[in-house]
Order: sequence, then C-alpha cells, then structure tokens
Amino acid sequence: MEHLPPIRRVLTADDAQGRSFIAEDGASPAVRQVAERPGSRVASLWRAAAAPPAVGAPDTIAEHQGVSPPAGGTVLRIIDFPPEPTDPAQLQRALAATFGSMYRDAQHQPKPGEHPGMHRTESVDYAIMLEGELVAIMDTGETVLRAGDVLIQRGTRHAWANRSGKPARIAFVLIAAGGSWQAAGNAG
Repeated sequence: MEHLPPIRRVLTADDAQGRSFIAEDGASPAVRQVAERPGSRVASLWRAAAAPPAVGAPDTIAEHQGVSPPAGGTVLRIIDFPPEPTDPAQLQRALAATFGSMYRDAQHQPKPGEHPGMHRTESVDYAIMLEGELVAIMDTGETVLRAGDVLIQRGTRHAWANRSGKPARIAFVLIAAGGSWQAAGNAG
C-alpha cells in the first residue's frame, strides 16, 4: 500500500534575549494510527487551550485526547486517509475501531444505510485538502474535495470517504464552539 511521508512539525520561540529561533524540528509527539485501518495516520500538531492563545504557551498536544478541541481552544491536526475498503463489513470495522479508540468524544451514531463514519463535533473546522481527494458526505449530498480545496464544517453531521484508490491528506483546524448553529437560530 502506498503511504504518504511523515509530517514535519517546526516550532518557533524567542530566547531569553527576545531573539527568535527554531525551538523544535521533527515529528509531532502526538501521532496515532489504528491497526484496524492500515494506512491511516493522525498527526496532531498543536493545541491551544484558550482563545486568544498565549504566544508563549507550552506545547500540550501530547496530552490531547479525542477529536474535539479543548473548551474555548483549538487543535491543529493532519490526517492521512487510506483508500476505503470495498468490503462494507471491513469499512465498518475500521471506522468502529477509529472512533472507539481515538475519537470517543465525537457524536458517532451512524443511522442504518448511511456511511459508517457519520459523526458530529461541537466545533467549527477548517478542513484544507493537501493531497489526493476525499468525499465530504453530509446528511443530504456530498462533494469531492481535491488538493487546494477548503471546507468549513460548522458542527454538522458528516463523514469522510476516500474512494480514489490512493492515500489522501487533509489538514484540520478545529475551533471549539458552543451548541449547534440550528439552536442558535443561524440559518446561514
């Protein structure tokens, strides 16, 4: 199976004299894979515990659990999606393992007949397609995203499908949100 190269994370800081420097250069300390989903990789790169974030806040991404950002904060992650298995039972097992081990905090309750990855998070997510293509699936409708496309996911039920036969890579900036947009009366 074809795999994408690891993600390189470069962190900057200021020294005691106020001069900027490269503080860290390498892999994230928070890279996870699911054995039942070969080729998948989640590289969580940074977490801000509050907004606005403190510029000099320490790196806490290794502490992060689940998919959602901390209350009032953000998370940056890059996910590699392998091609979906053609066997529906195998896809169901892979996604159940993914949500059961890494994303227990997502509202993962697919209905019969829908994609087994349907879920919801209480966040606004900026999804930036980096490589390959993914299908963004909603309750009604779907669209193909290719490198350079951006999707703004606003707390809606959704799933991701890689039907391309090749690995795909997407970056997410998750921003904690309160309640659903429907409850807030925002129809736009």
